[in-house]
Amino acid sequence: MIRVDIKTKRFGPTPVLSRIAFEIAAGETVALIGPSGIGKTTLLHLIAGIDRDYEGQITRPERQAIVFQEPTLLPWRSALDNLLLVHPDLSRSDALAALDSVGLTGKEALFPGQLSLGQQRRLSLARAFAGQPELLIMDEPFVSLDKDTAESMLSLTEELIAQHRPATLFVTHAQAEAERLATRILSLTAGPEGAVLG
Repeated sequence: MIRVDIKTKRFGPTPVLSRIAFEIAAGETVALIGPSGIGKTTLLHLIAGIDRDYEGQITRPERQAIVFQEPTLLPWRSALDNLLLVHPDLSRSDALAALDSVGLTGKEALFPGQLSLGQQRRLSLARAFAGQPELLIMDEPFVSLDKDTAESMLSLTEELIAQHRPATLFVTHAQAEAERLATRILSLTAGPEGAVLG
């Protein structure tokens, strides 16, 4: 499903990633852990195709979705419109069903500023899964949430992944999150020419 073979990634003369190679099968969930600033988000951007300036090769499916640390919602659009802007072919009833699936029943007319951070994160999940992604990329999706909200988001994400079965790669600093969600854990560690898989 996903094949990553990065020889090197640099920012100017500074090497950031070196000799990163792994695969993710359909339906597999892989967690990526490592210290802050090691290059985890950079690696996600390469895999998602946001950053194409690297040496190596990445094979990814066409249908992919990204859930960022920040919900990246348009504040002047309703919850429903935020969903339909990304998936314009989605019917209104299917869009409402997607909102229902993440616990946002009756919230479709609210704007992001009227939603709590946890609800905004739920909307981001709805937007990601509404497109039936073959590859799901998540960058610390549970950060900055209180304990109860983080727990409910973890449970919801577990359910959605089990239901849709995308190949999933997510970054986390929490070992417990990695162990709970992932079928496999990869660790980035510092190397002489940039971060490597430990």
